Amino acid sequence: MPRPISRDAIFGKLVRAFSRDMERIHDGDAAALHRTRVASRRLRELLPILELERDQVRKLSRRLKKVTRRLGTVRELDVHALLVRELSGNRGYPPMALRELATSIAAAQSSARARLATKLPLAKLKRLARRLERAIGQRDSKHEDDARTRRVNAKRSWLWALDARSVRRATHLMASIGATSALYVPEQLHEIRIALKKLRYAEELRAEAGARPSPDLATLKRAQDLLGRLHDLELLVARAREAQALMSASHLMACHQLGLLVRVLEENCRRLHGRHMRQRAQIVAVATKIARMTAKPADVHERAAG
Repeated sequence: MPRPISRDAIFGKLVRAFSRDMERIHDGDAAALHRTRVASRRLRELLPILELERDQVRKLSRRLKKVTRRLGTVRELDVHALLVRELSGNRGYPPMALRELATSIAAAQSSARARLATKLPLAKLKRLARRLERAIGQRDSKHEDDARTRRVNAKRSWLWALDARSVRRATHLMASIGATSALYVPEQLHEIRIALKKLRYAEELRAEAGARPSPDLATLKRAQDLLGRLHDLELLVARAREAQALMSASHLMACHQLGLLVRVLEENCRRLHGRHMRQRAQIVAVATKIARMTAKPADVHERAAG
């Protein structure tokens, strides 16, 4: 079993991860932008169980959500550009259509990064990071008199809260899967993908806090990756259709090639949906096991003391 880490230590680690790459975001570093966005998502998962004041949690969560969303717009285009480059090495995809898409995506990337620099300048990111760093210190300064008792109780409530969060996320995932049919409906699959991602983040927090490492995390990640790939292809289909609609009558060949690309991508989406359907029973089994999890007080006390 890994050595337990306190919630404040995990929070500090996430704040550092959020701050580490922010200076490279506006330099076109796609990997740095992705890491910062993931850190913002994980911070949002952790904030509600830090025992901060409710209004403070609400404000910080709202600011982090804006960061996640604004970085997400650029991240999506970065993924599309990478996907087009990947497909360009495969003869099964019309090269002219991929070149048209690459040009369209590059223009959209340039505009999106310009908007990002305006809406989310480095100074604003640094200011948010400082607010996050101060949050724990402000909380502890208000409870100096009963600090020792509070620390012991916090360890117990922290682990209980993590267990409860995982149970809730697993229950939501089961409901999302239960609300879908065997038909290929992108909107329903998107809901499942988001529910999978949230459950995975919750389970990763539990593991870092000292819970036994679970092989179920690998199952959740595989399922999330598959639906993530499917989602990326669906968005690429939409972008190809948009480019096709904007083609002038003098570009009949390019328009035809984009139509071929759409059909190939849609066939890929259907194959990935089939793979997801074959995985679904395994995902439900994992979610059911987590949803039935109950934290025994004696076990939680033992882990907190460790």
